[in-house]
Amino acid sequence: MLPTAEAACLRAARIVARILRGKPDAALALPTGSTPRGIYAELSRLHREEGLSFARASAFSLDEYVGIPPDHPGAFRRALEEALYRQVDLPAARVHAPDGQAADLPAACARYEAEIAAAGGLDLALLGLGTDGHVAFNEPTSSLGSRTRLKTLAEETRAANQPAFGGAPVPHHALTVGIATILQARRCLLVAFGGAKAAAVAKLIEGPLTAFVPASALQLHPHATVIVDEAAADGLRLRAYYDAVAAAKPAWQREA
Repeated sequence: MLPTAEAACLRAARIVARILRGKPDAALALPTGSTPRGIYAELSRLHREEGLSFARASAFSLDEYVGIPPDHPGAFRRALEEALYRQVDLPAARVHAPDGQAADLPAACARYEAEIAAAGGLDLALLGLGTDGHVAFNEPTSSLGSRTRLKTLAEETRAANQPAFGGAPVPHHALTVGIATILQARRCLLVAFGGAKAAAVAKLIEGPLTAFVPASALQLHPHATVIVDEAAADGLRLRAYYDAVAAAKPAWQREA
């Protein structure tokens, strides 16, 4: 828990950078949206000013809309290109995204899982959080054993993503990595900011493990970190305890 979204982004970027410096060929699953923009801006700065390299890393988009090209203004591939890929030394051959234009979508999903496996599995899944508790495009009631697949998007999700499409309709379907794919990552790092996310954060951390809140599956992960700002932490019942835990952490745990 950090005072501001800006401070939280800096902390998350340091964790990503540490992973890359410790394992330069790390495989990273990456989200889009407003939440990770500050993280990507800091990672770009670290590349420019401190030599952080992505040259041997692999990047995997968490999701992509069905039926739009990669250069569409609303495409997640384009968003990641603009926010991060073009700012660092990540080779184009190491950039991966689900193929939402494939004629055979189930086969495209299977290929994506195979690409992740060929990279040695995900070293990090960087995650955002929907106001309804979804991660990637795993909407409420998604199977906790799911893999990359086609999902129908909730109207709340489509409305949240409308600004990227202007007056055009947001697609009803997307390809998304599944909950089981996320849980198989060696490290999960979820970031959430603002009061609108407070209820979802509380359910993720303190609520029961349930498919109705897909992010709650992170309770099963042995190395999951949740970074929130003060506003997003507002719904936590044991907030004082979490503050005490953070204050008492030994030095070796504080940046882990």
